[in-house]
Amino acid sequence: MNELLIRNALIVDGSGGKPFHGDLAVNDGLIAAIGRDAGPARETLDAEGLALMPGIIDNHTHYDAQITWDASASPSPALGVTTAIIGNCGFTIAPCREADRDLILKNLTQVEGMSLEVLKAGTKWGFESVPEYFAMLERQGVALNIAGFVGHSSVRTYVMGEEAPKRAATPAEIGKMRDIVLAGLQAGAVGFATSTSPNHNGHGGIPMPSRLADEAEMKALVGCLKEAGHGVFMLTKGGQTKMGFLEELAALSGRPVVVAALLHNNTNPRAVFDELEKIAAANARGRRLFGAVSCCPLTMDFTLRSPYTFEGLAAWKPALPLTGPAYRAILGDAQFRDAVRSEIAGPPVASRLFNGEWDKVYVENVAREENRRWQQHTVAELARATGADPLDAMLELALAEDLETEFSALLLNSDERAVGKMLCHPHSLVSLSDAGAHLTLFNDAGFGLHLLGRWVRELGVLPLEAAVRKLTGDPAAVFGIQGRGALKAGHAADLMVFDPASVNRGPKVRVKDLPGGGARLITPAVGVHGVWINGTQVSDEKGLRKLDRLPGKVLREFGV
Repeated sequence: MNELLIRNALIVDGSGGKPFHGDLAVNDGLIAAIGRDAGPARETLDAEGLALMPGIIDNHTHYDAQITWDASASPSPALGVTTAIIGNCGFTIAPCREADRDLILKNLTQVEGMSLEVLKAGTKWGFESVPEYFAMLERQGVALNIAGFVGHSSVRTYVMGEEAPKRAATPAEIGKMRDIVLAGLQAGAVGFATSTSPNHNGHGGIPMPSRLADEAEMKALVGCLKEAGHGVFMLTKGGQTKMGFLEELAALSGRPVVVAALLHNNTNPRAVFDELEKIAAANARGRRLFGAVSCCPLTMDFTLRSPYTFEGLAAWKPALPLTGPAYRAILGDAQFRDAVRSEIAGPPVASRLFNGEWDKVYVENVAREENRRWQQHTVAELARATGADPLDAMLELALAEDLETEFSALLLNSDERAVGKMLCHPHSLVSLSDAGAHLTLFNDAGFGLHLLGRWVRELGVLPLEAAVRKLTGDPAAVFGIQGRGALKAGHAADLMVFDPASVNRGPKVRVKDLPGGGARLITPAVGVHGVWINGTQVSDEKGLRKLDRLPGKVLREFGV
């Protein structure tokens, strides 16, 4: 007898094929049968009027630290995610010597918008190498399936120490890095990840270590994938990194290359499509390149205490290492402001987060009653009303409130016609949730529900079966995740039951549930009736369930 039978569901199997009505049986963590005669079961769920799909594979998360204290990787499982890939951009916590732990956490605080107090209070160590990190996760258990990259910045720090963010590596140092990358891949890493993005700065505003790697280092480390015989090269690309070089790396390694983050910029609207065209051309030449795109508008909440929105600007760099009175002084400095203003007004840059659209920056919450009238108004409106330049108006308000003013900025992906074209591109990969990072800035862990609700039901840009494939079958194929991403007999019972008429993510909510009472933004699921991981139900209409056992697996074997 089967353990679970889901009856009368609209089955969307992840292949892109037409949905059909039927039953699905689960036994011993696997899909036992699909069809009208799936057999009896100890538990039966009548899914009349509901849809059944494979669990969402979130291929761009940063749960590396959180998963050590929160085995559920919340809120992702409640949002339909059954497999998460961690270590993206090369921002991992392994390998890491005990002496470097504070430095690794401080870098995450800066580059991923995390609270240092939360990270120090929550992160559980007890490992040094990448294989030891994976082994620790297996010992403690995980609620969802986890696959992890070997992270370039951590590898560089391990080999080069304080020199990692300052210079190119020597041949001897590259050799040591190769050994670490290969050991991680042989221990079951899903690939190798790095970043050359100018938005990625570490503690004190210095570049994340991977940004100092030259082409020789990149070729040597990406070449490890060929030697290992599996894995994906994932890169968050800066403008100086050319698509032709990434195609060369794909040819060198024989492995897929995932290029992030391809987001639409209203001030440079052709740039993202130029990149996608280059990716298409590379595929036509037999190289497997994929553009990581988001189905969500990039909206960030921030204060001037940690203005990630502006920290990628070259003119903002003098402010990055400063704190306290010195930081406040530079925010008030006319020369500093003029430099920032001049850069924003200059030629558009595709990878730049903020490009001067002050009508899309809102005063979300104020700290003083006398400023209440500006709440929910744009900075552009604030500037017009006060007769000030928008940058001056924003900074003066923030300084008057001891930098406690909360702003919200709609930065990229605001043109839905353009985003729709990106989602439909044959070589785009729906991605970039950043779940586990930027906890006080934004939370796109519910990106899959947004795709199903906004882009399928409300806009009709994608049919349901195509959207489900983009969330399941496509990432499983790109990353070589075997036995998942499709509803087939013998595959893992990673499942989501949802209502196609209401599915979506809810409004953002700020909660204080991190270690030490730290705050974060979350978005609740809407229209999700159940999520199963390896046959165990982890979530229902009320959200995450209390689990007697953790059903997830640390994935270590990937197809070629």
